[in-house]
Amino acid sequence: DIQPFTSDEARRLLAAAAGDRLEAFYSVALAVGLRRGEALGLTWSDLDLQKGILTVRQALQRTGGKLKLSETKSASSRRTVPLPVFAIEALKRHRERQRTEREFAGDRWKESGLVFCTSIGTPMEPRNLTRHFHGILQVAKLPRRRLHDLRHTSASLLLAQGATLHEVKEILGHSQISLTANLYGHGYVEVMRSAVSRMDSVLAPPNPLAPSLAPSGTKPVVN
Repeated sequence: DIQPFTSDEARRLLAAAAGDRLEAFYSVALAVGLRRGEALGLTWSDLDLQKGILTVRQALQRTGGKLKLSETKSASSRRTVPLPVFAIEALKRHRERQRTEREFAGDRWKESGLVFCTSIGTPMEPRNLTRHFHGILQVAKLPRRRLHDLRHTSASLLLAQGATLHEVKEILGHSQISLTANLYGHGYVEVMRSAVSRMDSVLAPPNPLAPSLAPSGTKPVVN
């Protein structure tokens, strides 16, 4: 079941995560809907914070009892997406925080190049990220949700801001637009309903009870 956060709930979640070492993860997850493995497989070389873009090319998964980085499953999953300013700023703060952690760890630091890693630089256990997420929900006094609902929230908020299903498909890395439509078509219908309703101001016939704007004694001209 899809249980996206409302915009108010999403803001509360980000407020609860402010100052946390994984604050940037929540900003990026809500901004562009990364999957858990995609976020944990993200490296600093995948980011261009000056241009404000992020490239997804691999994911971190636990397979065979070991954490492994592997290329994304499909060509559509490998994508480059723009980042909003709030996510870029969160990533800049995260980069500085990670530099501090590297200095503090000293010889214990294991350089992986990963954006979201442990406090000594090693890949983060996906289940630990999920537990961290549930802890942030408690701080924000929000009902328990799945981590994957951050991805659904991103899609829902994008649609609410006027994004098309095709744009959401490209940002989320879906293989087919039919998948995007099946998941979020109901939200897109509401976007279209809002857009179509604005046609009333242009094309709706005048209210017969409204006072006429034509001068008295004049008749409409018929060609």
